[in-house]
Amino acid sequence: MRFPIFIKGRGKGSTLNDYASRQHKDALLFHEQFRALRAKVNDYLEKKGGRTIAITSAIAEEGKTVTCVNLAMNIASTGRKKVLLVDTDMRKSNLAQGMGLEPSPGLSEYLAGNAKVKEILRNSLVPGLHVIPAGAEYHSSADLLAGEQFRSFLKSAREAFDVILMDTPPVLPVADTLSLRDQVDRFLLVYRAAFTPYPLLQQVIGEIGEQKILGVVINRVKPMAKKYYNKYYGNYYLKGNPRETSE
Repeated sequence: MRFPIFIKGRGKGSTLNDYASRQHKDALLFHEQFRALRAKVNDYLEKKGGRTIAITSAIAEEGKTVTCVNLAMNIASTGRKKVLLVDTDMRKSNLAQGMGLEPSPGLSEYLAGNAKVKEILRNSLVPGLHVIPAGAEYHSSADLLAGEQFRSFLKSAREAFDVILMDTPPVLPVADTLSLRDQVDRFLLVYRAAFTPYPLLQQVIGEIGEQKILGVVINRVKPMAKKYYNKYYGNYYLKGNPRETSE
């Protein structure tokens, strides 16, 4: 599959026209929410002077990779910042495949001393967005992320890019992400509603430390009632072009 992804069921008894209209409005709202997230992240970056944000979750399948890719695309699309997207999930990655990029050589090869930075850096379809895939599967990746080679890599990346977003493994199954705690400026957590038990989110916040967390993105929230949705969103999105922001 490829990113960005936004798929909703057609719904029993709906016509194709109803389905197409709902898909259109849902997609507009989806992208508008990422613009809002971009604005919040940019506000933090400009006020606090940070550059590195790790995007993670408590467990797998909460939507962190889709969130990371869409946020990176949105920040780069303004043309104001040079963005580096790094896949640090060297155990189970699908970012390169989702973006239609060659997965290797990537970060694991570089950290193992088998590739140079210029060999692992990829251009994307979005101007200003560069990508480093995870590379070959590596089961001792926590050691690589905690090593001096990765620290040196981040130091160089901070000098070359305005924003560095890292798609990291989920926190609870493996130790990789906690290896980054003292190396990144902030963490952005993705929480899948009605899927991940809330105590697991609380556990992750405790392990990372609340002061290191930029915020929580709540994913897969149940749609609002149709009447409420149409009143506050539907009519707005049917009136010409959606609102654009320059944040």
